[in-house]
Amino acid sequence: MAATNLNTPVPGIPFFTPQHLHSPGTPKELSSRTPTLFTPLQIRNVVLRNRIVVSPMCQYSTAPSGPQIGALTDWHIATLGHYAMKGAALVFVEATSVQPNGRISPNCPGLWDDAQIEGLKRVSDFVKSQGALVGVQLAHAGRKASTAAPWMSTVLGRKSKRAEKDIGGWPEDVKGPSGGPSQVWDGAFDIERNRFWTPKALTTQEIKDVVQDFANAAKRSMKARVDVIEIHAAHGYLLHQFLSPITNRRTDEYGGSFENRTRLLFEIIKAIRNVIPANAPLFLRISATEYMEEVDLGKELGSWDVESTIKVARQLPALGVDLLDVSSGGNHPGQQVDGMNSKGYHVEIAGRIRDAVLADNLMLLIGVVGMIREAEQAKDVVEQAGTMAQVGNVTQEEALVAKNLTDAKNDTHPMADVIFVARQFLREPEWVLKVAWKLGVEVWWPNQFMMAKVPETYFSLFKTSKHLDTSPLK
Repeated sequence: MAATNLNTPVPGIPFFTPQHLHSPGTPKELSSRTPTLFTPLQIRNVVLRNRIVVSPMCQYSTAPSGPQIGALTDWHIATLGHYAMKGAALVFVEATSVQPNGRISPNCPGLWDDAQIEGLKRVSDFVKSQGALVGVQLAHAGRKASTAAPWMSTVLGRKSKRAEKDIGGWPEDVKGPSGGPSQVWDGAFDIERNRFWTPKALTTQEIKDVVQDFANAAKRSMKARVDVIEIHAAHGYLLHQFLSPITNRRTDEYGGSFENRTRLLFEIIKAIRNVIPANAPLFLRISATEYMEEVDLGKELGSWDVESTIKVARQLPALGVDLLDVSSGGNHPGQQVDGMNSKGYHVEIAGRIRDAVLADNLMLLIGVVGMIREAEQAKDVVEQAGTMAQVGNVTQEEALVAKNLTDAKNDTHPMADVIFVARQFLREPEWVLKVAWKLGVEVWWPNQFMMAKVPETYFSLFKTSKHLDTSPLK
């Protein structure tokens, strides 16, 4: 290879960055011994270079007002771009609201206006230039909207704080499926102690507006060159609020029965699928349970549980959803378990859902998030999950083939097809490279960082070897 070909710029972006010799985080060699965690996965028209996804993580770092309201900034390029440089296969932008009053905080991003496309496109361009895919999580916070950035509540000794108008909040425009003091997330306490605002119930027309605004945000995502869209229906935000009989007390077509409570979610899925390309992947994040089954309120009203999620999961392939991202909780402070801070809970639940879907010969990928920190732990979640050639628009025969590919082998039992990792990336942006090293997998590093991984004879390797030695320094 001529030296002049070793510094080719990445095409199609408005700045120079060298094309990596190989995308960071990909194994030097694929063999039967390669852990599934480091095998590629194709979903519609995109290929994940491994099975490690950076989960959406709120950064509370966009402007709360003015012409840059809700627009991503250089902060997001620096943080999200770094995960891409260090080998993550898919990097998600945090919960991005489809309406101004759907932001979690005044400092959360949005895609309700065309002016917000450019900020997302800049992030997308950089992430993709490093060989990773970029996703955006479309969301509406519902009754948990208009809260302050968490560090503002920390100084008060609280878990969260309501955002008043003086810091950009919208206390009079917080909406949910149902309204009134009984629907305040943390209960109707003294006004000075509440961490959340009293919501108003959405009208039927406002619900239809929410559906359209999700679709509009999806179209803007495509204009920003995003690869994957995820719908946020977890953690007690608006779509989760509609799913749960605890928070959905409506008596119209959007409340009451399971069919009615899931109506908004399915309408949004259909609306987004209709406006994005057929080859663009669509994910759904869901709280698989809210851990309220044994709580008095759950016994009285019913609750959202794993069986409810399985009923939804079975309908997703026909609607064009490619992956179900399994999380839990967040809809009521009385939940029995804190799944996000309990190791192993989500993995077990994800395995149950995956087994149920495969038993019906359906093709739906399963992802899982929550307290995934160690290399062996990450490896075991997806081990022997197989490499699906294609997901989306498949026949029953193809689904049967996929089932055979993904059945457990050698007494292993895969719980999911990909892992979503959040807080560990905040601690260790290089987590993918560290995991590969611990598992004994030789993966490629970014060109610019190779000198940190090889002897000082680095530059001479261009003349003596077709492949750079990137084994860790001893």
